[in-house]
Order: sequence, then structure tokens, then C-alpha cells
Amino acid sequence: MARRPRTAEDTMKSGPARLVALVRSSVPPVHPAGLPFIAAGLAVAGVGRKNRWLRRAGLTAAAANAGFFRHPPRTPPSRLGVVVAPADGLICLVEEAEPPAELGLPPGPRPRVSIFLSLLDAHVQRSPVGGEVRAVEYRPGRFHSAELAAASEDNERNSMLIRTPDGHEVVVVQIAGLIARRIICDLHPGDKVAIGDTYGLIRFGSRLDTYLPAGSQILIEPGQRALAGETVLAQLP
Repeated sequence: MARRPRTAEDTMKSGPARLVALVRSSVPPVHPAGLPFIAAGLAVAGVGRKNRWLRRAGLTAAAANAGFFRHPPRTPPSRLGVVVAPADGLICLVEEAEPPAELGLPPGPRPRVSIFLSLLDAHVQRSPVGGEVRAVEYRPGRFHSAELAAASEDNERNSMLIRTPDGHEVVVVQIAGLIARRIICDLHPGDKVAIGDTYGLIRFGSRLDTYLPAGSQILIEPGQRALAGETVLAQLP
């Protein structure tokens, strides 16, 4: 009986291509903002290759930064009207609060979900909804621990207002933490963004606040963990 010719799919299942695919699926890519930090660690390891302490320190620093700046692929939910987590981390607060004053929104508290990012979480941020960016406002501030409730008011932050195609307004705020010293936001007013799209990064340790329209149904509780771009925080009205 003649044997069936090997196909590209067969090679993928058993050959080197399968190994490469497994590595790619297990080891997430790195956000471009992390490449200089990884390169610096590798450079230290290279310069000090004859010194065991320097070599290990450089390789450890490179590996730690590769983990911190990892950018894992995520698949947002397909159902309409949901708000997804803008960051990986721990849900630390679910409450009513005034949105950032610099956005110029009408006064009055709105539902707010806060996510605390530890040094072990992926620190890329993803859009909680799809729509048009209506405003982006940066405000300098303090660097208190991001776990504290006062961090929303006092810490350095970058606030972004997104209007969905249905007219709902969702605010997401990047908040610097105790050792964070750099907030990156790649979006500007007028940009269009899809739910789950990567839009920014905070170095190192931080918090994300999401302000929702009144009447939104909160679907998560404090103490739960969230995955950016996948975990559903709420259903819009």
C-alpha cells in the first residue's frame, strides 16, 4: 500500500516547525519598550562574561525585564456591550467615584473598577472597549503605593476617554505606583481603537482605573484576578 506523501501539516506536527510553534506559544513576545532594558542586561553579561557575578547579574536582569515587559497575545470576547480589563492584576476596588477632573466630564460619581499590577504582572495596557479616543490628559503627581485608595487622586496619571459606537463613554486611567516612573500612552484624540488593543505601558508597578457609565452592570468583585483584554469587568447599559 502506497504511503501518503508528507504534507506541511505533518512536518508541523513532528518536525522543527512544531518545536518553534510550541516555544512561540509558551514564551510570550516582549513589548518594544522593554528591549533597551533587556539589551542592557545582556550587555552587562557580555562585558562581564569572565566574572561570574557580573555575568549572572546581567542575565538575571535581562530575564527579569523580559518577564516584566512580556506582551502575551489575548483574545477579547465577541459579545457586544462588554468592558474588558485594561490590565492584568488584582481587582482591588469596586466603588463609585468622580472621574479625573482634567477630562472635563459632567460632575457626579461613576462606577469605578481599580486593578493593581504587581511587579509579576504583565504591564501592557489594553483598551477596555472599542471606539474613538475623545481625550487623553496627562497629570503629574505623587508616587504613593498604587494599592492605596488615595493613589487615584494623588499619583501621576494619564487619563483617556473612549466613546463607543453606541455613544457610551468609558474612561481608563493609567496610574503610576510606588516605583513606577514612566507612563506610556500610544493613542491620541481622534484615534480609533478596538476592544483589547494594546495602547500603553507603565514601568514598574502600577494601577489601572476604569470608569463606567451609570447603569453599567459590574461583573467582577474585589479579590479576583483579571487578564487584560479578556476578563469582562462589566456590561454597558
